[in-house]
Amino acid sequence: MPVIESEEHKALRTAVSALGHKYGRAYFTRTVEEDRPATELWAEAAKLGYLGVNLPEEHGGGGGGISELSIVLEELGAAGCPLLLMVVSPAICGTVIARFGTEEQKRAWLPALADGTRTMAFGITEPDAGSNSHRITTTARRDPATGDWILTGRKVFVSGVDIADATLIVGRTEDARTGRLKPCLFIVPRDTPGFQRHRIDMELNAAEKQFELVLDDVRLPADALVGDEDAGLLQLFAGLNPERIMTAAFAIGMGRFALARAVEYARDRTVWKAPIGSHQAIAHPLAQAHIDLELARLMMQKAAHLYDAGDDIGAGEAANMAKYAAAEACVKAVDQAVHTLGGNGLTREFGLAQLITAARVSRIAPVSREMILNYVSHQTLGLPKSY
Repeated sequence: MPVIESEEHKALRTAVSALGHKYGRAYFTRTVEEDRPATELWAEAAKLGYLGVNLPEEHGGGGGGISELSIVLEELGAAGCPLLLMVVSPAICGTVIARFGTEEQKRAWLPALADGTRTMAFGITEPDAGSNSHRITTTARRDPATGDWILTGRKVFVSGVDIADATLIVGRTEDARTGRLKPCLFIVPRDTPGFQRHRIDMELNAAEKQFELVLDDVRLPADALVGDEDAGLLQLFAGLNPERIMTAAFAIGMGRFALARAVEYARDRTVWKAPIGSHQAIAHPLAQAHIDLELARLMMQKAAHLYDAGDDIGAGEAANMAKYAAAEACVKAVDQAVHTLGGNGLTREFGLAQLITAARVSRIAPVSREMILNYVSHQTLGLPKSY
């Protein structure tokens, strides 16, 4: 694994950063206030090939991997306009379909995901299952007369369902050999009868809204099933590792944006004839925040490299660590940025206060830091499970 980024990756960072700063935080904040998605930025990022950079070239993508897609999201975040749906549409759904979908599913979805004309949401979390995917109760059964699938269940905290053309739903089917339920993934178009969504009232400023889904005997054709019915668990985790890596990119970008605002302020704000950044009480915490963000990025790059190389097991460990490290670094960077600005850190002018809540989302979703510590303690360190 290269420690120093390639010239191609550096060029990608520079180009995406330019796009992000073309729109900037003011644009992104305006879309939130207007209660609409960042359509213009999404469309231009797609036109430039950034949204589909990880998808296969034969299906309209850039032929890269999660390494490249994470750079795109990080740089947009550092410019103040992260696109949360990138975590879901090209990273999770695009990856799963590219790796396991039928040829028909690939033709139908991948070119459109790459050029931004179609998007997908991802539904896994349930009210009573939490982080335990083995307790998912959304079930799918076959109609013996038609071969259709019939889905019943509930999902919560699903991002962007209202603007996505379809949602990749994680359900469970009965294994004919064992009678046990096994996970499977289904493509559910937005306007499918019985597929209901209810917006969750969040105290979180984000362009993408959160929804509760109800699947009331949702009937789907046989080809709505993604991949092999018997390989659902493998397919599910093929999407969860990119989700964690991209969440790390999202958090690192947010932390970099907050840190840049604080550094600029500390360099210019003068008290008693000296910039406040000349005082170690201000400078050292900002330096520590920068170090933490850089270390988190290294783990994110390792995770992306392992995933793109096909090492799903190694990538699983690294992706969890990257997500943990990035979330912690992001929260600390945002907190320190607000403290550096003092009262100004809570004003609308500087745009940091709203990041206090947003930064903590990276600690919670898509998996909490406590569950990551559980994973590392028993998977990496070999300690007995506590649950």
